[in-house]
Amino acid sequence: MTTTTIDLTDPALWARDDVGAIIDELRAVPVQRTETAQDGPVWSVLDYELGARVLTDNRTFGSTGGSLLGTGGNPAGAGKMMALTDGPRHRELRAPVLPYFSPRGVRTLTERVDELADAVVADAVAEGETDLVRMLAPVPLIVMCDLLGIPHDDRDLVVAVCDEAFLAHTPQQRRAGHQRLIPYLFEQVMRRRAQPGDDLISTLAAHRIDGRRLSVEEVVLNLDNILVGGVQTVRHTAAMSLWTLIRHPQAWQRLRDGEADLGTALDELLRYTSVGLHVLRTANERTELGGEVIEAGDRVAVWVWAADHDPAVFDQPHELRLDRSPNRHLALGLGAHYCIGAPLARAELGAIFRALFRRVATIEPTGAPVHNQSIINFGLDLLPVRLHAR
Repeated sequence: MTTTTIDLTDPALWARDDVGAIIDELRAVPVQRTETAQDGPVWSVLDYELGARVLTDNRTFGSTGGSLLGTGGNPAGAGKMMALTDGPRHRELRAPVLPYFSPRGVRTLTERVDELADAVVADAVAEGETDLVRMLAPVPLIVMCDLLGIPHDDRDLVVAVCDEAFLAHTPQQRRAGHQRLIPYLFEQVMRRRAQPGDDLISTLAAHRIDGRRLSVEEVVLNLDNILVGGVQTVRHTAAMSLWTLIRHPQAWQRLRDGEADLGTALDELLRYTSVGLHVLRTANERTELGGEVIEAGDRVAVWVWAADHDPAVFDQPHELRLDRSPNRHLALGLGAHYCIGAPLARAELGAIFRALFRRVATIEPTGAPVHNQSIINFGLDLLPVRLHAR
């Protein structure tokens, strides 16, 4: 058994310019024991095929013990949230939400998303200098408010609370934001049970499984999870993708001039950035993985960034190739837990980039980017730039 001397749960590792070389060297042993600072011993999977096996074999590798490192053991939402359930229970919780995020459901939002993205970019261009991270945040946040049916009079409050929960610079500040968000969601669930509307909160509040209505706690936990995923993934992927394009000006120019297909390029940017660095599972039974014996109860972390840069699957994985195809990246998950919001995330990212390409000639950094201190959604807290109008 090989135990890594590098703590993969240290966010500073993933901000290093030589992280690719470090991971390539570690991947020589595709499954190894990692001693983490917060979570103790964890099996780390750095290989694409073995990672895909863990993510798709929900019978052997379960989600109820937690889906992310650094969030504490015995999660309160186990068996109650989509992210922390498997099998029939997972499908039952996913079913009422799915229509809102299906390709058909997302098409009804296309015009709204395009308008939001264009307005946000237009305002930023008018300012000249901006922080791209905060500039981009309103697009996914307002779209989620629309889907949840947040009253317009409450939007400023919800945006302020979500800014604290998602954008604050310390874990303590972000936790305080969530502690303000949860009571608000609780209040909204109770209101929709009394007066349901045509929105996601009302749908979940009324949902029944085997004749039993979901508890308020179950509804609130799933709403918080949907809101976090819907806002964080898009914001961090957009910011990290733009930082990538700033460092690859020829790629920016090809996309801006329509010489590269945006849909194909988005998949490559998702793969290249892989902001959701890992996914956690717990072994339900004794099994073998990559030559190692995994005991029941052992925690197994699939390092998505490592899998998405595996040279056995991706030719020249550390190169940005806008036309890479096929592109079987794991950035949005795989199997039963594949990101339910993937079609909406793609629509939002596409709208943001199209608005930028229409209005911006070049993006000039005005300071060094600041990486966040997270291995859940690894991204940027700050990306100061000057936007030069076309």
